[in-house]
Amino acid sequence: KIKNCQHKVWQTLSFSSIPVNYGGHTAYQNTFVSDFLNLFPDPFAVPKQTWDIIVKFWYLDLCETDTIMQEFYPLTGKPATRFPSCLLRSYLLSIVMKVDSITEWCRLLKITPLYAILSGFPPHDTPGVGTFYDFFNRLWQSDKHNYINQVKHKKAKPEKGKKRGDKTPCDTESAAAKLLPLMQRIHLPNSNPFFLIFRLYKAQFLDVSVRRGLINSAQLSLAGDGTPLETARLERSKRICGCPKGSGCGCKRKFSQPDCNWGWDSSRNKYFFGYHLYMLVAADSENDLPVFPMLERASRHDMLSFLHTFFAMKSYLPEFHIEKLLLDSAHDAYPLYDYCKTNCINPFIDLNPGHTGYFKYKNDFTIDEDGVPVCKLGLRMHHDGVEKAKHREKYRCPLANRKKGCFCEHPCSDSKYGRTVHIQQKDNPRLFNIPPRDSKEWKLEYNKRTSVERSNKREKIDYKLEDGRHRSSKMWYCRLYAIMMLQHLDAWKMPTRVDTIFTFSRMATSK
Repeated sequence: KIKNCQHKVWQTLSFSSIPVNYGGHTAYQNTFVSDFLNLFPDPFAVPKQTWDIIVKFWYLDLCETDTIMQEFYPLTGKPATRFPSCLLRSYLLSIVMKVDSITEWCRLLKITPLYAILSGFPPHDTPGVGTFYDFFNRLWQSDKHNYINQVKHKKAKPEKGKKRGDKTPCDTESAAAKLLPLMQRIHLPNSNPFFLIFRLYKAQFLDVSVRRGLINSAQLSLAGDGTPLETARLERSKRICGCPKGSGCGCKRKFSQPDCNWGWDSSRNKYFFGYHLYMLVAADSENDLPVFPMLERASRHDMLSFLHTFFAMKSYLPEFHIEKLLLDSAHDAYPLYDYCKTNCINPFIDLNPGHTGYFKYKNDFTIDEDGVPVCKLGLRMHHDGVEKAKHREKYRCPLANRKKGCFCEHPCSDSKYGRTVHIQQKDNPRLFNIPPRDSKEWKLEYNKRTSVERSNKREKIDYKLEDGRHRSSKMWYCRLYAIMMLQHLDAWKMPTRVDTIFTFSRMATSK
């Protein structure tokens, strides 16, 4: 019986598909040094730009990827021959080398030994396309590659901005008033299909940046902004109904990118098809490091995307304490100020030009010592209620009657209701900030909001985020998080090229 049990255990371990990396990162470094010196006996002949990439990836420890992903491999079946850490390192290297096609990258791995050994593969045994996509399927914790079903009705394009540079019209005040209590009540779960991708990013990059002092998670200054992410020029769909062609029927169609739709790009003054990428960045980090992203529908307004992304980040990163919130004028809404005041967050939000009329007083009115407005005849106005949602008090003309109208000999309004004036309350968090909104300290802090714009530029221009030829949210999230990993890797201080070459020489001599 004992022999039979031992045989069963041995058989289970022999056919287990869980890749176990016993040597860890040290084994990868030793193998790379021996293979590299065989290819390049004179390391100083390698170009400096190539050495910058070698140094980053040689010191990048991704062994925790193998540990985290062990539970996502079946216990029985064909054993895996590729470590997840090597596949992730190779995918990051392909983005650095500006290769957007997995098929093209697999071809380059076969003909370029340096790419193979830097990824962690033997030069003569590199993985195929199917191996990479099997790795992506394991990262995406869902059987479906998109959130929404591919079969759906076609929707119209969103409304344009009224003027050049204006975003899609949205009542941010009412949207925030409805969604904020809902988001606080439901507590978004951290079980999205991209959870495993986020787990790898957090464990091996975000937490490392926190430990290196690049991000202060205890007193985080968070900047947020949305940016268009164009995934295709046209909306691809096909008919699945039996209606005659050209009939213009409203039946459901099958879409190749169901999670994407049309959005209005206010900066370029045109429509685009894709996602609305909302990014939260550590504004107080010198390297504009990203913290948490979400791919929203392209038609969504910045306020709606912010609420979803912000509360999702609080669910995924509960240990991060947000001290400051830096947002542009699209987020200027009273409910958001109230939320920040309740949760001890200092908001730095630019005022929306369309809302400035709410707190400017007319030239023909003055304010008495006790805060009561005085009309141009010198009469104190009557208090007529409080608008709590907008943190203001309402005053009416003292000579006006609700039923009979205004009895003033020189009325200052044509309305029978009489002239009204709104006075902002002293506890109005929108106008009375600490530090004051018109102070130099407030402006210096708000200027850090541009860190999120620089981070978006790094992703979209430097790392060619939009060049990914994908049609699924699975692959777009994989590409987005891989670029964010590289942003953190670029911010880490690495040894110099000369020190690394001497390290290679010592390791080769010791063998």
